[in-house]
Amino acid sequence: MSLPPGFLDELRTRISLSAVVGRKVMWDSRKSNQGKGDMWAPCPFHQEKSASFHVDDRKGYYYCFGCHAKGDAISFVRETENVDFMEAIRILAGEAGMPMPERDPQAQVKADRRTQLAEVMEQALAYYRLQLRTGAAAAARAYLDRRGLRVETQDRFGIGFAPDGWQGLWDALRNKGVAEDLIMDAGLAKSSSKGGKPYDVFRNRIMFPIRDGRDRCIAFGGRAMDPNDNAKYLNSPETLLFDKGRNLYNHAPAREAAGKGQPLIVAEGYMDVIALVEGGFGAVVAPLGTAVTETQLQLLWRISDEPIVALDGDTAGLRAAHRVIDLALPLLEAGKSLRFALMPQGKDPDDLIRAEGASAVKKVLDGALPMVQLLWRRETEGRVFDSPERKAALDKSLREKIKLIQDPSLRGHYGEEIKQLRWALFRQRPGSATRRPGQRRTWGKDVPQPPTASTKASLLVSGGANGQDQLREAVILAALLSAPELIEAFETQIAAMTCANPIHSRLREALLRGAGNTETEIRQLVAAHVGHEALDNLLSARHVAITPCLRSPGNMVLARKTVTEEFAKLEAHRGQAVEIAEAGEDLQADLADESLTYRLGRAAEAPFAAGRAQDEDSADYVTAENGVQMDSEELQRSRAIFDSIDVTRGGKPRKSS
Repeated sequence: MSLPPGFLDELRTRISLSAVVGRKVMWDSRKSNQGKGDMWAPCPFHQEKSASFHVDDRKGYYYCFGCHAKGDAISFVRETENVDFMEAIRILAGEAGMPMPERDPQAQVKADRRTQLAEVMEQALAYYRLQLRTGAAAAARAYLDRRGLRVETQDRFGIGFAPDGWQGLWDALRNKGVAEDLIMDAGLAKSSSKGGKPYDVFRNRIMFPIRDGRDRCIAFGGRAMDPNDNAKYLNSPETLLFDKGRNLYNHAPAREAAGKGQPLIVAEGYMDVIALVEGGFGAVVAPLGTAVTETQLQLLWRISDEPIVALDGDTAGLRAAHRVIDLALPLLEAGKSLRFALMPQGKDPDDLIRAEGASAVKKVLDGALPMVQLLWRRETEGRVFDSPERKAALDKSLREKIKLIQDPSLRGHYGEEIKQLRWALFRQRPGSATRRPGQRRTWGKDVPQPPTASTKASLLVSGGANGQDQLREAVILAALLSAPELIEAFETQIAAMTCANPIHSRLREALLRGAGNTETEIRQLVAAHVGHEALDNLLSARHVAITPCLRSPGNMVLARKTVTEEFAKLEAHRGQAVEIAEAGEDLQADLADESLTYRLGRAAEAPFAAGRAQDEDSADYVTAENGVQMDSEELQRSRAIFDSIDVTRGGKPRKSS
């Protein structure tokens, strides 16, 4: 059975290789980096204890450095399940929610047709590239010069020119023996309504080739040179090769650059992409003349967990951002989201980078807003909430948006963030900011003083909802750094600790790798892994510096006690968050009963139970002669003092003999 064109490409887009492989292996938490899709495990194809089996989730391939097994999700299922190719496709399609296509006897014919069309597109690209160097393209070259596109840039992106003639490309391809139906099916020409020769789709336009994820030219985008042209930008029609909702401009180069650590940026058009790439931002893509589609969003998340959507700062740019939010909300998963960078009013990324340079663009990108912030701005900006009805309308609108999120945990975090933003909006009451001289203070009515700069900079504030967890992570890591002998004793808990701070995550990995080394060796390893500045910032933080075991270096008992207590509090706090989130789900589903009250009570008690350990006295008690329970060390010290007193000399200490 042959599969229809594009089916396998969409299947690979929808499935995650690490999820497929993860059912058969145990990932090595020390070597793996889930955020980057870089996963390691013992090989499932041969017996080994070391993690030499590597999965690159972004590229969709695996490779074993031991037995040299390699392939993609399809080959992995074939080998591990002992099934043929089509059965492996059926298994994966079922997991991805894709119905298997009906048997198509023409599938092979269509595949051959796609290959032929791709060859025609390459010939058309060569023609357009050649035309850019002719006298007819003088105005086009001048335009590209004004836009700052050097010859090297033009070559890099394959930019060409379609001359202002009706059959220029048609005649060139026909003279090379290309069949008429291939030219028409490639979307390069249209039939004449007057019965004459077919005419070129693109005329008097600067041409931008559009390539798929395999770097094949599948379509063109043309920018009109005539300012009176009805369409400033024109894309190829949809063909067997090209579906504008399933492709991205600059897809393959951006995927490669993102794999090397560059942030993925989603721009609006070709010129924005080219300007940003030339400015040093290698991982940049753009949709193809339409709003971002669900398939394109999945493509973006295959490349990066948190793409940055860079939009013009005008009304149209905001509307585009809002459409993306509505599309993304039902598709959000833990670790998969979007950020939004809004350019200054009236400028797009191309304008900004030419006017102020790459540093200005980087500043805007660094200040990109999380999706929840832009959602809040859309629902509140320019509106007045001076009545209960208006406030209730806002609550209803936000609830409806949050309900679209499928992941319960993520939905709970969105609700908590919205709750904080709502509190900040409604907490100030008109007329409560000032008091007349002599007026008595009414407690509870004054507006709280704004937070100080040091308060805003504290980890408890800057860490957001995870601030408390980050405080405890920092104390645990610093304590282990000062007492590396404890790393092996707490190895399981350290490896299982999910760090909310990426620097903490890297530091944890360094500690696990350096287990068994001395404190000096551990510090050198950590500094090499996270940098001296990050290490100094951790140890000099106020909440870390006051930790008793760090103020008493070498006290192993105190260090062990500190690490034990902080792990217990961390686990209790996270367990409480999960319990409350589940209780919220029960409340929404009208499942509230006595068990819910009990669970909430247990959740509230857990942090206090974990915190009691530090207040309890761990001393060894004994019973003194008078029946009083006393600390054994304190009792010994008191006896030594009494023995040294000579009652015959008025209570003075005995003379040493």
